[in-house]
Amino acid sequence: MPINEHPMQALAGFLPDKSFEQVLAYLHEYRVHLTITKQRKSVLGDYRHPGRGANHRISINGNLNKYEFLITFLHELAHLLTFEKFSNRVEAHGKEWKFCYGQLLQHFVAQQIFPPDIEKALQKSILNPAATAGGETELLMVLRGYNEKQKPGYALVASVAEGSLFVTDNGRVFCKGPLRRKRYECTEVKTGLRYTFSALSEVRPISNPQ
Repeated sequence: MPINEHPMQALAGFLPDKSFEQVLAYLHEYRVHLTITKQRKSVLGDYRHPGRGANHRISINGNLNKYEFLITFLHELAHLLTFEKFSNRVEAHGKEWKFCYGQLLQHFVAQQIFPPDIEKALQKSILNPAATAGGETELLMVLRGYNEKQKPGYALVASVAEGSLFVTDNGRVFCKGPLRRKRYECTEVKTGLRYTFSALSEVRPISNPQ
């Protein structure tokens, strides 16, 4: 997978105003090897603890907007700080990690770095952080509104009306169904087969036939 190594000053371009110095301080204090990768569909970021004298390693997807980039970094930094204190003696997304991540979010929110709608969406994460990005659907929907490049004609599955049709990038047409836990059950029009979609899947809504 192509990976770009970014000089520290270039990192400022990926972060919101007033956050660069604080992020840089964490990177220096814990000797973090930071990489910025191309888009990965399954993860937004990743943490690897040091082994055999190596540094802590954090990778973040470079296609994220500035606010999502910072929040993803804090998610991974919480793993680092939890490892520093507990090593591998606790669960990856257990109460120790949740406490650490919540404290980091609270600190950065207090710096008034985020717009009001993101601050509001973050309150739930501060109290009870989700283990994965998929568990932060409401927050991610707000964050995606800050993407600089919106895809014309596309919408999130969550914003498509139930019973309406949409088409995926591979040309398959679906009818949106009800929410099942955290995913929408949708029926493929051609085959009648049912599939589940993340609320954050980008699709192209189409007009229902009259």
